Amino acid sequence: MTRILSFTSLFTLYFLSSFAQKPIRFPARDGVKITADQYIQHKDSSYIILCHMAKSSRGEYNEIAGRMGKLGYNCLAIDLRSGDEFNYKINETAMQARQRGLPVDYMDAEADIVDAIEFVKRISDKRIILVGSSYSASLALKIASEDNIISTVVAFSPGEYFGSLINIQQTIAGLDIPIFVTCKADEVPYVKELVSGITSKKMITFYPKTGGKHGAEALFKSNPNNQEYWINLLNFMQNLKRQ
Repeated sequence: MTRILSFTSLFTLYFLSSFAQKPIRFPARDGVKITADQYIQHKDSSYIILCHMAKSSRGEYNEIAGRMGKLGYNCLAIDLRSGDEFNYKINETAMQARQRGLPVDYMDAEADIVDAIEFVKRISDKRIILVGSSYSASLALKIASEDNIISTVVAFSPGEYFGSLINIQQTIAGLDIPIFVTCKADEVPYVKELVSGITSKKMITFYPKTGGKHGAEALFKSNPNNQEYWINLLNFMQNLKRQ
């Protein structure tokens, strides 16, 4: 049975969340140090890995990580090398990669997500939730189709962001894990087509009728209909814990 989150529960999760946060660094396979903000609920809790959009950083999840963690997860918001700055947090992974003359295109960030997964696997034996925003939402879906340690994907505004390098719609066809997909209103037809080949009976979509924001900004307080997104996402995640 699907349990609908009450207003009181939403208020507690959304407005009263507060978590200990600390910056950490761990090595990427090419020697770059990946910078992340780690939010700890409990040492034995599962992890949510939070991945940002283009020209952004781990700061994209300043408002979000603690609230999601109130559901009982640890969170790791990572700097991907394809990014820049958000909420006054410089993307340190991207800065290092540029200093070393390494490529920093969207597809180059995939290895950073995989290395973050490997890092979490070293400290936790539980399956992992991937959250992606814009281009990283597509990478999260792609990685989940290839790595069975990924239990769930939350995808904000996934799309075909990689030109001729890869066709995401074809790559993720047949994906069969719990998935939450959302976007802003004018992206709905495009996103519906992108995920049309996913076979999971546990895929939940939320498509706003009007407005919204691109990527994880949909959850920001600055988005007038952010509570619609939060209610649908938190209900999805609460039900995960009952499966």
